[in-house]
Amino acid sequence: MLPTGPKPGEYYQRDRDMQPPAYTPIYKTSVLRSPKNALLSIDQSLSELTGPMFNHNELGPLDNDMISNYAQDGEPIGQRIIVHGRVLDENGNGVPNTLVEAWQANAGGRYRHKKDVYLAPIDPNFGGCGRCLSDDNGYYFFRTIKPGPYPWRNYVNSWRPAHIHLSVFGPSFSQRLITQMYFEGDPLIDICPIVKTIPDAEAIKRLIAPLDMNNSIPMDTRAYKFDIVLRGRRSTLFENRLEGN
Repeated sequence: MLPTGPKPGEYYQRDRDMQPPAYTPIYKTSVLRSPKNALLSIDQSLSELTGPMFNHNELGPLDNDMISNYAQDGEPIGQRIIVHGRVLDENGNGVPNTLVEAWQANAGGRYRHKKDVYLAPIDPNFGGCGRCLSDDNGYYFFRTIKPGPYPWRNYVNSWRPAHIHLSVFGPSFSQRLITQMYFEGDPLIDICPIVKTIPDAEAIKRLIAPLDMNNSIPMDTRAYKFDIVLRGRRSTLFENRLEGN
């Protein structure tokens, strides 16, 4: 039997005014990576309007606890924090059952990666990777250690602000998002060449997680709140009524 409900509407086009240009010489690696020709606009296909499905059976009990999920003989060194928020679409609706993956440097600013040669030590009890699923209202959270800043070779004495990388799967591939979350009050944000490629000041603010003392655990863990907004669907007509929002 064929479905009788409305077909899902296509996703909104990305607002290019908020996105960093591909070619931004202050971020030196963009010079070679950026496309040389104009971007093409194509219709969204069925494969882009649908996507992967996840369930809680695919996750382990410590997947969202980076304080514990790699610990060998103690806890990792650093400031214990909770990162939490909601995965939303552009219409303000929570996006349930979406996979949120996180990876980061340790408290000293060192990644557990063979190509990271920064002189800060590896923490034997910290892996720096985690994942969780948003609940029915789009809410997600994980525990971790606040990452440290680290130097990089963009220009002399360049330092990246403390940040956590996030990969988010929505219900479709058109919603796939990879982003970075920064921390309120970090002075390195304003001078970071990667952050400065973003032309919209309000878009930069949305990448900065404010301190959330109401959800901090006394004598234990501070909290930071970070909402993630994925692309929303346009309305579709079904029996002369707007549906889909």
